[in-house]
Amino acid sequence: MATPAPGPAEAEGPCPTPPECSVHPVDEKLAPARLLPAALQHIAAMYAGVVTPPLIIGQAVGLDPAGMTRLIAASLLIAGCATVLQTLGVGGFAGNRLPFVNAASSAGIAPMLAIAETTAPGHQLPAIYGAVIVAGVFCLAVGPFFGRLLRFFPPLVTGVVITLIGVTLMPVPVSWAQGGDKSATDFGAMKYLALAAFTLVVILLIQRFGRGFLKQVALLMGLLIGTLAAIPFGLADFSALESAPVAALPTPFAFGAPEFRPAAILSLCIVMLVLMTESSAGMLALGEICDRRTDGRTITRGLRTDGIATLLGPVFGGFPTSAFAQNVGVVSLTKVRSRYVVAAAGGALLVLGAFPVLGAVVSLVPMPVLGGAGIVLFGSIAVSGIRTLSEAGLDDSSNIILVAVALGAGIIPLAAPGFYAGFPSWAQTVLGSGISAGALVAVLLNLFFHHLGTHGRPAVALKSS
Repeated sequence: MATPAPGPAEAEGPCPTPPECSVHPVDEKLAPARLLPAALQHIAAMYAGVVTPPLIIGQAVGLDPAGMTRLIAASLLIAGCATVLQTLGVGGFAGNRLPFVNAASSAGIAPMLAIAETTAPGHQLPAIYGAVIVAGVFCLAVGPFFGRLLRFFPPLVTGVVITLIGVTLMPVPVSWAQGGDKSATDFGAMKYLALAAFTLVVILLIQRFGRGFLKQVALLMGLLIGTLAAIPFGLADFSALESAPVAALPTPFAFGAPEFRPAAILSLCIVMLVLMTESSAGMLALGEICDRRTDGRTITRGLRTDGIATLLGPVFGGFPTSAFAQNVGVVSLTKVRSRYVVAAAGGALLVLGAFPVLGAVVSLVPMPVLGGAGIVLFGSIAVSGIRTLSEAGLDDSSNIILVAVALGAGIIPLAAPGFYAGFPSWAQTVLGSGISAGALVAVLLNLFFHHLGTHGRPAVALKSS
């Protein structure tokens, strides 16, 4: 793919010292000896997150090993396409041309699980993909105007949502740690719990005593060592690897034609608003890190990439796509700001997605091992939300009430799964997801406390920092 000419956000005025700024660090093309290790760090930071949505959703809808392999390969392929598009761009239409990684977001997992639980077997993935397609269209339609909506999604709201993502997903790794199959007679057996605990301890030890790159890939090392430890005890299943084709492109609509159900669509459109907020925040943060101003046009192009990937992803088996915050952290930590490094990482993901046998390797990881690692992964998401809330002005009593009620609404489906059993099916889909319910309540209370005056006029918007 040819590199397009710099967009408007990249050519902003003459440089007083041309030799020093003839090539901005974001546009620097590194030598392979520097580019490849830097790209590998990005892949290591994101890989577990990319394969988490297909692993969870695939398990929830009862896919066989071959189906899981296809789902993982599709997730990798879409992540590669979105990342390459985002970093290299297409004219002034799409791509923020920053070292920005895009892939399937964990934020959509809980609503998609709620859709799966309220949909008949055989129609679960089609219903999910129909909702994802509409969410992609919604992102494309709203993206150009999203800057005006950001004031309705201050850290107070996004912090609640991110916290709920981690909290509401915690039952998933707990179930994995017990073996994954609740119908099995040995579900919760001590051998599964011991393997999960061993994996968790390995990750903690690497995080405590590791240095540099080893510390950054503690999660992946935990998965690898845990899987190796499971082999002698017969807890690793190699059937997926034996049946997976070496190379094959994902088949369009391999899991069925999309089905469009209003409640499912509403649920994922709400999640898409949250993802757009996260992407916008990530672009602003990355612009500061890279010393390249992130303006409205840059955010619009970036969100347009999210929308394109989310719209086209379901054709091959992908899920809602957004920014990966951990990769923003990699840029900040390594000080390597070249977008071509991240483009190379995207290209590597394309290769991984085109070779299903590589995706099958991921499905070899036993459920208890994923459970031990998942506690760290989803717990860290909740911590990110708590960190966001710490900057949201919780010394104000109205903000405390807002967070308390929104978190309570989001935890209801987790604490009492049958709470909404008497509600219509569309309401169960929306309210049955703690993320959707908490986001709705947080947005409405933010409007009530901070935007509506005593006479119904908009009040001063809540500060976003």
